[in-house]
Formats: sequence, C-alpha cells, structure tokens
Amino acid sequence: MKDFLKYVLATVTGIILLTVVMGILATISLVGVAASSASSTKVEENSVFVLNLTGVTEERSQDDPSSLLFGDDDMSLGLDEIIDAIHKAKDNEDIKGIYIEAGVFGADSPASLHAIREALLDFKKSGKWIVTYGDNYTQSTYYLCSVADKIFLNPQGMVDWHGLAAQPYFLKDMLAKFGVKYQLAKVGKYKSAPETMTADKMSEPNREQVTAYMTGIWKVMLDDVSKSRKISVDSLNAYADRFLAFSEQQQLIKMKMVDKLMYTDEVKGEIKKLLKLDKDKTINQLTLSDMKNVKGKKDEGEQVAVYYAFGEIVDSEEGSLLSSGQSIVANKVCKDLEKLMEDEDVKAVVLRVNSPGGSAYASEQIWHSVSQLKAKKPVVVSMGGYAASGGYYISCPANYIYAEPTTITGSIGIFGMFPDFSGLLTEKLGVKFDEVKTNKNAGFGTMARPFNAEELAMLDQYIGRGYELFRKRVADGRHQKVEAIEEVAQGRVWLGNDALKIKLVDAIGSLDDAIVKAAKLAKLEEYHAKSYPASAGWFESLLDKATNKGNYLDEQMREAMGDYYDAFVYLKNINHQSAIQARLPYFIEIK
Repeated sequence: MKDFLKYVLATVTGIILLTVVMGILATISLVGVAASSASSTKVEENSVFVLNLTGVTEERSQDDPSSLLFGDDDMSLGLDEIIDAIHKAKDNEDIKGIYIEAGVFGADSPASLHAIREALLDFKKSGKWIVTYGDNYTQSTYYLCSVADKIFLNPQGMVDWHGLAAQPYFLKDMLAKFGVKYQLAKVGKYKSAPETMTADKMSEPNREQVTAYMTGIWKVMLDDVSKSRKISVDSLNAYADRFLAFSEQQQLIKMKMVDKLMYTDEVKGEIKKLLKLDKDKTINQLTLSDMKNVKGKKDEGEQVAVYYAFGEIVDSEEGSLLSSGQSIVANKVCKDLEKLMEDEDVKAVVLRVNSPGGSAYASEQIWHSVSQLKAKKPVVVSMGGYAASGGYYISCPANYIYAEPTTITGSIGIFGMFPDFSGLLTEKLGVKFDEVKTNKNAGFGTMARPFNAEELAMLDQYIGRGYELFRKRVADGRHQKVEAIEEVAQGRVWLGNDALKIKLVDAIGSLDDAIVKAAKLAKLEEYHAKSYPASAGWFESLLDKATNKGNYLDEQMREAMGDYYDAFVYLKNINHQSAIQARLPYFIEIK
C-alpha cells in the first residue's frame, strides 16, 4: 500500500512539475513573441515585401498570441494591416518591390479586394515593381494579382475565371418538416432578408436587386482587369463563359492572362534579376508580420480618430457572444463614441463601417451617438464591404460618406420575424395548452398558437413606425425630403457606384480618402490617424482565447460545414436575436 501511495504521489508531483515547466516555457515564448512584436524591424537594402495571400481577410487584424506561438497566424489577414504594409513598402526606399504569393485566399467582400488592389496600384506609382506567382489562381486572387507587372503560373497550374453567382439559402420547407414556421412583418418590397425563412425561392424584387449589384460588381472587376492586362472586356467575358480553369496552360499565355509558366524555385531567379542580384546572393525578404514593425511615417500634427465598427449590430455583449464573428455592440460603441467626443486631442472622427446591419433598436442608439459626436466635431464615414440596413442607419448622420465602388449599401427597411413553434409542440410532440387570462391581449406571443390577424396588424403598425423613423433619419442626414428617400428605400440594396448617383453617399473613395476629408473639415494642416478601439493586450487576448470555450468547437464546425456554417449558426441562435431587424439577407454568397 505504501508503494502504491508512493507511486501515486510521484506521478501527481511529476504532472504538477510538468505543468509548471510547460507554463514557464509558454510564458517565455509569449514574452519573446511580444518583445519581438514590440521591436522595430530593420529593413535591409534591396529588400522585397512578400505578400502571402493565404487565409481569409477580415476588416481589422486581431492579435492572437496562441496563433503566433504555434505558427498559424497567417490564416486570418487584417485588411488594415495589408494596406498599411503596402503603404510602408511604397514609402521605404530600401524596399524595391512586392512579390505576391497566391495561395488559397478569400476576402470578406468584393470591396475589400478592390481596396487592396487600389493600394497595390498606388504602390506602382512609386515606380516600383510587383510580381506574382501561383500554383493556382482563384478568381478573387487573380483579380488582385492582375495588377502585377508580371504574372507567373506553375506549368501545371490553373487560373479560375468564371464570373459571379449568388446562391441564397431557403429553409422554409426544411423547418416545416419539424412543424416550425415564421410569421413576418416587414416594410419594403425589396427587404429580402426574411425570405430565407419564409420563402422557397427569390422574390422578383429581390432577383432584380441581386442581379443589379452582381452585374455591377462584375463590371468593376472586368474593367479593372481589362485595364491592367490590356485584354478587352468582351474577351474576358468570353473566357469566363469557357470556364477558364480547365484551359491548357499555354493557352493562358496566348490569352494574356499570365506572362510565363515556371516552377516555384525558378521564380527566385526572376526576382534576383529585378533586384540585380547575382545568382548566389540571398534575397532580403519581409513578410506581412515583419511589415507590422517597420517604421512608417511619424505621427505628427493633430489626431484624426478612425473608429472601426464591423460585424453584426447587436444590443449588448450577450448578443455578441451568439454571433459567429465580430459584432458591433451598441452599448459599448456608444460609450466609445462619447469618449471620442470628449477627448480634446481628437479633432475629427472617421467611422469605418463594415456591417450588414442587425438590431434596429441598437442601430438607433448608435445613430444617436454619432449625431451627438457630429455636433461637436466632424464625422466622416468610410464604408467597407457592407454598410447596409442597420449599417447604413449608423452611417447616415455623418458630415460626409465615402463608399468603395463595390460596397453593398442602402437596404433602408425594417422587418420583424417571429417563430411559430406551435406545430412542433402540439402536432409533433403532443404538447397541449390551455389558457386563463385577465385581458384581451394578455397571451400575446404565446407558444401555444401563431399570431392572430389582430396581433399581426399591431406588429405591422409597430414595424411601420420603425421604418418611418429610419427613413426620417436618412432624410435628415442626407438633407433630402422623405419622399425622395422613399424612392430609393423600400429595403433596396445598392452598390456603392449606384448609391453615389442617388445621393446615398457623397463620393467613391478609400479609408485614406475619408481621413483626408475629415482633416479638411476640421481645418487641420498637419495630422495623423489613430485607430480605435484599442486592440486587446496580449494577456487579455490569451485569457479570452482560454475562457471562450466555444472558439475551438466553432472553428472546427466552420471548417467542417463550410458554406453551411452561417445558416447553422443563425438557426441555433435565432431565439436570442432581436425580433426587429434592420439588416441584409442572412446569407449572401458570391461565388
């Protein structure tokens, strides 16, 4: 017995010691990573910025200590850090060019692709070169890489060029099998978000608007590639109809889609020629992580705050926990904007919006905070991939609004969608209900039955008042009559280029353009931009990663379910969503 206890004690002691040692090593590693991140990166003469396009873009980079520790930090690429790195590469005399390595890359929106492409075009104005190589080019990656001086392809590789397609989900019939259906109250014939749950195909108004913005996005892509590659738009459309991915590689050269076929190791020789290096010399390379710590322009002059608001709009932190990604939490954003309003060092604010909308109530609260902020200092909105419905609601009071050509915006409309589980409970599960009530509408919203006609009429009135308020907010913000806004409202989704024509935005431009405009409105001669809210610290990020138990499971489910993940998350969380929504269709998939 003594030997048994001795061995057990030794085992427990060993486990404790191992845990302590592993903890110390992990801490040392994290401290090393943190120290490395904090230090400045020295740029050697004749260097190349290597942009590895592998992973998925999101609006803003998020530090993840565990990802850096285990070497998988390239899976999530911040749009802000990519563009900042390109700007630094342009301004640094020791960086002679950019080498783009095309991998499995996905963007959160066509507008993000366009923003990166415009930054690369701006880089080329410095007289520096861009070269790209890929084993295979997806359509999105090729659109970005078409800006390069030279496009190299693996001799057995492919270029995917096929056009755009949207395939919305419809879950009505599936839910009916479980005895579940949705009752709808909405304003706006184009307000198509509820169709996911209440229809089995696209309505004609929805088909009209989707056709319009898809055609508009494709036109921008065609025009951009045509200009860079000197291929006619008609030819590019013909190539798309042929589904270029199956074309023989030599044909791609004749079509001028690529410039040369070569293997990975041969690309180094081409880069050395551009750098005028001998064959035995090493190429000085800088990764995206390196570029974070390369010194840029000094922060001089007055401060223009850039406040990032991206993701679904929710009422509170509890709502954000149910979202499958980043959220705009109304009560937090309102407090942040109040701090910026009271901060005397902040002379103007750029609100960077990338949101399909969400809670109508939360959107109204943020609208109020933006309006208060505007009364004290200039506010300029920079729209990212989406600034629609609730995303437009929070944008409309600004002094000036910029959108990307392919920003999806507008969608001025509101809906309420209410699940009816009575069929599931009574018919499928055999649950029976009875009722005693003191007043006529005391049982409003009961699970025992669907809404009756009178109750639906009350909901319609409530939704109608919300729409009228939304429409008035837009009319006041855009200095137009309500009647004029009604002509472009009704839940209609607009592309940035089209939104400019109907005065929903003031100009087509980038985040940099919005910063310049904000400084001009504040009458600043010298200025610098500072991003808000501040990124979470290393310890905070690590603690959040450790305590958020759903992170790992969610990541695994997203990987396993692919395109179906968002539909699953929506169904899982639907009972916790705000009933009154100002948002886009739930699943916009552009392939």
